[in-house]
Order: sequence, then structure tokens, then C-alpha cells
Amino acid sequence: MNIENKTILVTGANRGIGEALVTEALRRGAKKVWAGTRKALRHADQRVTPVTLDVTSDAQIQRAAQAIDEVDVLVNNAGIALYDDLSKLDAIEQQLAVNFFGSLKMSHAFLPLLKRSRGAIVNCLSLAALAPLPVIPAYSLSKAAAASMTQSLRLLLAGQGVTVHAVFLGPVDTDMNRGLDIPKASPESAAAGIFDGLERGEEDIFPDPASGPVASGFRNGVAKLLEREFAAFVPPAR
Repeated sequence: MNIENKTILVTGANRGIGEALVTEALRRGAKKVWAGTRKALRHADQRVTPVTLDVTSDAQIQRAAQAIDEVDVLVNNAGIALYDDLSKLDAIEQQLAVNFFGSLKMSHAFLPLLKRSRGAIVNCLSLAALAPLPVIPAYSLSKAAAASMTQSLRLLLAGQGVTVHAVFLGPVDTDMNRGLDIPKASPESAAAGIFDGLERGEEDIFPDPASGPVASGFRNGVAKLLEREFAAFVPPAR
């Protein structure tokens, strides 16, 4: 998957990693970038078309799917992280609504276009999907669910021409990690790493200095072994 001359749709495109993904796609020669945001967005590059898109709104997802006529790469980047202790169900539900159901619903809505283009779904996850961070356990839970969903979609769509990629991000210098005194990758370097992994055809992308050392162990670990074995249970594509 080469980004040049492709049409990219990025959710959560107004700031942080999403904004950096839009910029990086343009730098790599994307033909068009649909920038999904909850608030109005203006961009100087004529290749960028803003789309009002709250991934928790079924109506907005459907309107976007009707308005957009071509997609080669869907990047499910929109996400939220709330500090919690698993005692408030509404906080868990809110993060599942964005981080899990938002990505799943977007994937369903744009699957016809992605099948037509033989495109790719890229789900931005977190190292917290692999081991929960105790200060944000509901976020970790939602990203773990999204990681499992990503694996399932990968297997189910393998025979239909659509590739599905998981991005396991370490700490990135965004609003989400503001105030944490830890090493952080820049959004720009994370975005470049995501597209590098996509262009290399990596199923599981570890795009930054914190996540990179985990890559080999994950790709050669029991989770990937079972994923490959369980692929035998996928019914033949019709």
C-alpha cells in the first residue's frame, strides 16, 4: 500500500496524531485526504476535505459514507482516554463508544468502498491494549477490545481484498498525555511510522521508540501464533 495517489480518510484529524497523519499523507503524495473532525476544520491544502464526523454518531457516520465516493485507506484514529478506576460504568461506556464501537462502525460503513479499492483499514491502538495501564484501565480495556476486533476483521476480510492493520502506539506528545513526565514521541514521527509500517505491509505496526522494542516479541508470540491457527476457522469468502 503506497500512499502516493491514494485517497485517505482519517478520523480525529483536527489535532495530535490525526492532524499529523493528514500532513504526512499529503507529504507522501496522497491524491485526497478526507479529514474527519467533530468541529469545523479549515486546511490550506486543496487536497484536504473536512468532514463533520463524530464516530459515536450513527447519523454522522452514515452521512459521511454517503458523501465520500472513494477511499483507499481508512485510518481509525479518533480516541479518548479518561482517568478512572473501573468504578463508573458511564466512563467505560464512553471510551468503548469511541475507541471500540467508533472504529468498528466506521469500518462497516466504509467497507464497500474499501472492497472496491482493495484498500486498507488502519486501527490506531496502544501498548495499553497489550497490558493495562492502571491509571486508565477503561481506556486499556477499550483498546484491548479494539485490538481483538482488529484481528477478527483481518481474518474475516482476508479473502475480500481488504487488509487490516493494528497500530500499537507508545506515549506520544499529545493532549492525551499532557502532564505525564515520560519520554514521548512527536505526533509527526508517530504518523510517519504508521505510514511506514502500512507501506511495508506490516499487519501489526509499532511506530515509535517505546513500541518498537515490543514488535519482535509480539510478532513471534503466542497471540500471533493463535491468530494464524484460528484463521483456519474463517469461512470461505462468497
